[in-house]
Amino acid sequence: MGPTTTTHGTPNPPGAPPVAGLLLAAGGGRRLGGRPKALLEHRGRPLVEHGVAALREGGCRTVHVVLGAAAGTVRERAPLPGCVLVVNPAWEEGMGSSLRAGLASLAGTDAEAVVVTLVDQPGIGPAAVARLLAAHHSPASLASAYYGGKRGHPVLFGAERWTDVAESATGDRGARAYLKEHEGAIELVDCSDVAEPYDIDTEADLGRLE
Repeated sequence: MGPTTTTHGTPNPPGAPPVAGLLLAAGGGRRLGGRPKALLEHRGRPLVEHGVAALREGGCRTVHVVLGAAAGTVRERAPLPGCVLVVNPAWEEGMGSSLRAGLASLAGTDAEAVVVTLVDQPGIGPAAVARLLAAHHSPASLASAYYGGKRGHPVLFGAERWTDVAESATGDRGARAYLKEHEGAIELVDCSDVAEPYDIDTEADLGRLE
C-alpha cells in the first residue's frame, strides 16, 4: 500500500516564491521509547508544529508533511491547517522512504524547488529556511545549509532533481548518496549564525527541549 495524501486548508499566498517546504516527520522514536518524534513537546507545542512554522515563516509557499508513526494521533493532536499531509505506510524502512513519499506528493504541483527539513531538529527555524530559499535560482538548483564546514539541513532541491533524488533515497540515508555524488554542484549556505542542527534522537537529547 502506497502513501496517502490529504490537503488541509489552502496554501500560502500565490505571491510567495514557487518553492515548497517538505517536513519529514514520520519517525517512531525507537531510541526514545517509541514516542513519535512529531509529538514531542517543545515550548508548549509538538515538534511537528514547530517544523511547519519554520518552513511557512521562512517563505515556503506550501508545506508538505510526511507522517508515519502514529499518524492518526499526530493528526488529532497537531492540526496542521494549510498543509498537505502525506502518510507513509513504509516509514519503518527509514528516512529514504519518507523522502520518496514527500517528493511524490510534489509531483504535478507548480513548485520549482523544495526545502527539506527534519522534525527532530527544532534548532532550525525560519531564518535558515529563508537563506536556503534564497538559493533557489532555477529548477536545477541544489543547495545545502552548512555549519562549521559540515553540511546539514535544510536542503533545497530544484524540481529537475527530484526523480534522481528519490531513486537514490534508500534506508535511513535520505538524500546523502545523491548529495555526495553531486557534491561539486551544491551551493553551500552558511546557517551557523542563525540555527543549531542538533537532533532529538536519544533520552539525553530531550534535555534540549523546553
